[in-house]
Amino acid sequence: MSNTQFLPEHVINRELSWLEFNARVLEEAQDVSNPLLERAKFLAIFASNLDEFFMVRVAGLREQTFGGIAPQDVAADGLEPITQLQHISYRTRELVGEQYACWNESILPNLERAGIHLLNSKDLNSVQQKSLDKFFTQRVFPVVTPMAIDPSHPTPRFHNRGLYLAANLKRRAGIGPASMFAVVQLPQVLPRFVPVDPDSTSEFILLEEVVGTRLSQLFGGYDIEEYGTFRVTRDMDVDLLEQEGDDMLRSIEARLRARQRSEAVRLEVSSNLSRTLRNMIVEKEHIHNGSQGESRGYDEVYPIDGMLDMTGLMELQKLVNRDDLLDPPFTPRSPEGLRTGNDLFATIAERDILLHHPFDSFGPVVRFVQQAARDPDVLAIKQTLYRTSGDSPIIKALIEAAENGKQVTALVELQARFDEANNISWARQMERAGVHVVYGFMAMKTHSKLAMVVRQEGKKVRRYVHLGTGNYNPTTALLYTDIGLFTADKDIADDATALFNFLTGYSQNYDWKKLIISPLDLHRYTIQLIDEQAERAKAGKGGRILAKINSLVDPATIRALYRASQAGVEIDLVIRGICCLKPGLPGISENIRVRSIVDRFLEHSRIAIFGTGDSQKVFASSADWMPRNFERRVEVMFPIEAPELRRRIVEEIMPVYLADNQRARTLSADGTYHRVVCSGEETPCRSQLDLLGLPRLDVKPGPPKLADVSAKPAKAGKSGKSKKDTKNKSRARKRA
Repeated sequence: MSNTQFLPEHVINRELSWLEFNARVLEEAQDVSNPLLERAKFLAIFASNLDEFFMVRVAGLREQTFGGIAPQDVAADGLEPITQLQHISYRTRELVGEQYACWNESILPNLERAGIHLLNSKDLNSVQQKSLDKFFTQRVFPVVTPMAIDPSHPTPRFHNRGLYLAANLKRRAGIGPASMFAVVQLPQVLPRFVPVDPDSTSEFILLEEVVGTRLSQLFGGYDIEEYGTFRVTRDMDVDLLEQEGDDMLRSIEARLRARQRSEAVRLEVSSNLSRTLRNMIVEKEHIHNGSQGESRGYDEVYPIDGMLDMTGLMELQKLVNRDDLLDPPFTPRSPEGLRTGNDLFATIAERDILLHHPFDSFGPVVRFVQQAARDPDVLAIKQTLYRTSGDSPIIKALIEAAENGKQVTALVELQARFDEANNISWARQMERAGVHVVYGFMAMKTHSKLAMVVRQEGKKVRRYVHLGTGNYNPTTALLYTDIGLFTADKDIADDATALFNFLTGYSQNYDWKKLIISPLDLHRYTIQLIDEQAERAKAGKGGRILAKINSLVDPATIRALYRASQAGVEIDLVIRGICCLKPGLPGISENIRVRSIVDRFLEHSRIAIFGTGDSQKVFASSADWMPRNFERRVEVMFPIEAPELRRRIVEEIMPVYLADNQRARTLSADGTYHRVVCSGEETPCRSQLDLLGLPRLDVKPGPPKLADVSAKPAKAGKSGKSKKDTKNKSRARKRA
């Protein structure tokens, strides 16, 4: 930094910033303006996010604290790993308390009012009890395995995120110890929400209640003294084998097996589970329970007042046939020239095409590969695959292309966390069909998203390229916001060819024309773009930076943004998740504003705009501004050059995000987020609804009302007459 020394207090801790992102997800569950089943969905997302956070981030801090493992990225704020763990534990308990208050005191009672009932055994009549007896006998009993734990039956290895019943048993008759501890795993192949009769779509009982009240049938001859539920979360961040000579496919498979033996990092227990049963699990799994000594006051046991594992709430939307309790459906737009039946290649040859998903259909991306597979003039297809859907039409198209005799190369990233098994399956399917499958590098992940089609057109060979900020996954393309670009630009095609050669054959020393690649140049070039705006501001020419990314962690980039702010550059950042930068610090970041938008879709697009007027540069990217993206991943940032496409991003897309006063939160210098308040003088703007073109359903001044439980409602905005719908957008365009 030019004027002020960069100090630890100038940044926000990464892990604590992530927890505040998940708190914003929880706010959507607490928000009573959201449809009821959507609120339950957000509780499930909150729970799933927290699972992954513990499996990866907390697991890494735990290894640094108790295993002496050196950190991959040193915390810029200077907090020791044990201190971070203690802060995480405290904040997580606060958030989990809010999560269960939201479920128990708001969502569950409102489901009851809506005619959807989650029953207990004592609520059932005799007909319902008989129906569940039949379900238990026919569906549950043949699948579950009762496991006694004594000297001849050692404690089983509890599966990661598996839901278990733990029980104390006392022998009534027959053989066996007079008393014993026993466990039963609830099979994931069975529904978590069990209809109380086969045809019911409104009355359910939890699977653990069905099994728990019938434990005596699983442990014949024993009385059930007590029982409760528990769940273990394990370290899933097991590193790959480092020997370069090892086959990567086998290395990944070994990694997956190692995960099943990894250490526990969290124990969730139902609050009714006795201390005796709890301590047996703690001792077996070597859980830190807050006692002094090795634990250093860090507690990994989380008592839960309610149903464990709220990720199961995702099932409710499928089980309950109630469209009135869901977001209204939408149909993505089909851009002109890309509709079914049109020749995609002819359209792309005429002009570059920008897609903004899910508002624009992902169908053209799928058809791009499908048409290439069937087009007799196509010679080759090359594509990167990081994550895709289970029954992927893109995988099928690549297989079809290979079977049609085309040269097909697929770069499958086997190290895509938690998707390794799926990727191994795709890789083997494609290899059997004749696709040339490569796996990238052992030392870094291939996170770039690009596909290239090579086509013979008369005497010339022409290349068509698709670049994106998101995965080639038609399912998540309906749930995530992303940017995609179709182009036949020769320079970009040359760069794409060079990138595939780099990925498949380590080919280097290429002079890149338009694409910016990490780990080669992306970090340096990003800082250079920021510094250029600082120099313009110092020269009195003005400076402007707008960026929309998922995370901002990289210290060098944060320092560059601080320098630019001190030089007078106006900076607006839309950052969905982690942000370690502190905006509004006097003399350091007074010209920086940070906002986060959490809504119906996961904000995933990455856009960067530098400058204004003729010198303005517009990019989209697969990378966030994090050390891992700059240094340990193959990423692509690509320019948006066509004037009409630049205008769409600069004048239509980004201004809507900057004008959002319904689902936006602004970041303060102390690391807290506050909902943007829509005053009576402003038109309510909910960016995702505006981009969808749907009618505004909650157009009231002020932010949406939160449930009274578990969180304080945000202050309402001033009342008053709304202005025309264009007012906020025009104001945001001026800022842009």
